[in-house]
Amino acid sequence: MPFHIHFGQDDLLRCRFAVSPLWETQEAVRTLKRPERHAYHPQWLRRIREAGRGLDLSALWLLMPRRGHSPDFLGPPPIGPAARFEEEIAGVRASDPVAARDDMARALACTPGAADSARGRALLADPAAAVQELADAMEAAWHALIEPDWPRLRALLEADVAFHSRRLAEVGLGGLLPELDRRLRWDAGRLTVEWRDEHVRHLSGQGLILIPSVFSWPDVVSGFDPPWQPTLAYPVRGIAGLWAESSDRTPEALVRLLGRGRATVLAALDAPATTSGLAHRLGLAPSSVSAHLTALRGAGLLVSRRYGHEVFYECTPLGIALAAGGGVAQEFD
Repeated sequence: MPFHIHFGQDDLLRCRFAVSPLWETQEAVRTLKRPERHAYHPQWLRRIREAGRGLDLSALWLLMPRRGHSPDFLGPPPIGPAARFEEEIAGVRASDPVAARDDMARALACTPGAADSARGRALLADPAAAVQELADAMEAAWHALIEPDWPRLRALLEADVAFHSRRLAEVGLGGLLPELDRRLRWDAGRLTVEWRDEHVRHLSGQGLILIPSVFSWPDVVSGFDPPWQPTLAYPVRGIAGLWAESSDRTPEALVRLLGRGRATVLAALDAPATTSGLAHRLGLAPSSVSAHLTALRGAGLLVSRRYGHEVFYECTPLGIALAAGGGVAQEFD
């Protein structure tokens, strides 16, 4: 069934991209209970197994039905293009208990028996305490599940924003939206999302926030009822290589040609990335990665583009051919 999002003239001027560590934390918690998502994150699941066992996520899971409403106040639309988790969780803690209770009641109603369970009754009986309990659980999940990998995740998410921002300049909003995911269609001011239920939302001048997401993959998630700003989360580009280790992806022919360090950096750039993101991902010193990037860019294998306060590097066609182990690299075998 379709979800129709209607744009007015003002909405076209108020669409923006954002990256949200709180959103990724919420979706990581959800992913732990969704086996159909596990195939995309096997290395991450192995790494967080012990830390995950120490978390009590039962209250959060109770409010994450397989189908239906999840509380908007637990993962509200991002407050800015590069919000910090501490800022976002502070917003959750400041939620109005009356509105939060209504939000939780809607979510509990989507799972048979949840509202009548002991945990469900306790959440609704004292919503002010429930808000703090849920915020504590989300913060613990952030530290255990997301924070250790956040530099890598943020680099991938910001690279997606940089890429699609360029595409927005090239093809406009109507051309960009269907490129974000195959389940999105644009027609004369209306965005249609393939959805489980039929739903219509008029943006009414609020615009739309677009969030690339790692852990909501492969789903497209849209919603947020008034007064929240409408938001659409879509699968991030480049997720296939997110958790792969560099040693698994560096062709030996490339190592012989460029040396281990530069070859490793080049092979890791299957999606645009920053110096700090690559350093964290590869376990190398940022100064070493910076030197390799400078050399590779000087050789015409990379280009750099600034997005906000950070610089992203991506392969040129020659760099892609070399990283794939073909083209010029084959001449030096």
